[in-house]
Amino acid sequence: MKQVTVYQYNAFSRLPDKGNPAGVVLDADDLTDIQMLEIARRVGFNETSFIVKSEVADLRIRYFTPGHEMNLCGHATVASLYALTTRGLLSLEDLKLETKAGLLPMQIRLSESGFPIITMQQSPAQFVVFDGKLDELAASIGLTLEDLDLQKPTVYGSTGIWTLLVPIKELGAFQRMVPNNIQFPEVLRGMPRASIHPFCMETYDPAADMHARHFSSPYSGTIEDPVTGTASGVMGAYYATYIRNGIDEPIQLVVEQGHEMEREGQVEVTVTPADNNYEVTISGSGVYVKEFQIEITSV
Repeated sequence: MKQVTVYQYNAFSRLPDKGNPAGVVLDADDLTDIQMLEIARRVGFNETSFIVKSEVADLRIRYFTPGHEMNLCGHATVASLYALTTRGLLSLEDLKLETKAGLLPMQIRLSESGFPIITMQQSPAQFVVFDGKLDELAASIGLTLEDLDLQKPTVYGSTGIWTLLVPIKELGAFQRMVPNNIQFPEVLRGMPRASIHPFCMETYDPAADMHARHFSSPYSGTIEDPVTGTASGVMGAYYATYIRNGIDEPIQLVVEQGHEMEREGQVEVTVTPADNNYEVTISGSGVYVKEFQIEITSV
């Protein structure tokens, strides 16, 4: 048997009982894919990140849910870079990160209070129109068609990971949502492995611009993500594309999430027009929670 140390950091909050927990393995070069998946399953968080050496960037991160490997994960990236910086293992302020979603620029800056703030470049925004039945979609998250905001389009969106962006009329509907994740692949026939990300323009925090929940694909082995970095980024691109009908200069948004799970956090999103598309960055900090040992098979 082999023991691996996993560090828990929560992203998008400075409070240890809020934000989105991620497992972080700081030195994963000797771990196999099977071992990484086993560790992620044993940890049980929505994502566990594994930091490995890169031949084309400053470092590489691999992301695993309890069910499979992900191309990219916003909150686990923030947690990982926060962990490396605060432990004195990373001194770069600007770096390139290798992920399965591509090579992504990162920035690390200290806040006025002295803690690191991670800014993560995401992949160019992509959108595909949802061609399924909206009443079935609403039912799959415990709502009815009347709860959906039909004045805004329901679309698959990606800045690294595909999710279905579902506009909701009122904030009160979010407390009534009950996801039936097993139904998702049948409802999402166009992209059966996508997650579902309902959002609205009404918020709990007056300083926030959008509110959301994030329901996982059943293939991931989890039900709901408290505060989702990649989906918050594509929400910013959605806002620029479909709500503002295009922008000529950068905009900044605050996306809130996690209230219904009592793990609220916020993601700062910047959307910049570039080459007939949008460049999207997300920013946030984190907090150390604890560390623990996972015993795995050595082969």
